[in-house]
Amino acid sequence: MSATASSLTAALATITEHWQPHRVASVNDHDVKIVKLQGEFVWHSHPETDELFLVVEGELTIQLRDRDVVLGPNELFVIPQGVEHCPKAEHEVSAVIIELGGTVNTGDAGGDRTSPLRELS
Repeated sequence: MSATASSLTAALATITEHWQPHRVASVNDHDVKIVKLQGEFVWHSHPETDELFLVVEGELTIQLRDRDVVLGPNELFVIPQGVEHCPKAEHEVSAVIIELGGTVNTGDAGGDRTSPLRELS
């Protein structure tokens, strides 16, 4: 484990593709990931873990089956385990995601939007 500080701004500047999470750190058994989002993702859930979204830049809508949660910069929302959701962003969003290590980005939905976890280089 590195004992150096990390700049989210600098790390996010290296990401060029949307919906491709990159791990920047691990805390106990959880991954801290950064990601850029644009467009609509897939409806999915994570049966084994909660998922925290923290918006750094932009506006993110987390669609739930009964309502939408809209997040702006410096706002966060925790999606409880097993709750079906679908993130979407009309314009590019930079975000931090914290979830149990090994969690797949598309959860139980799978499909062609599934991305391997990338390490920030």
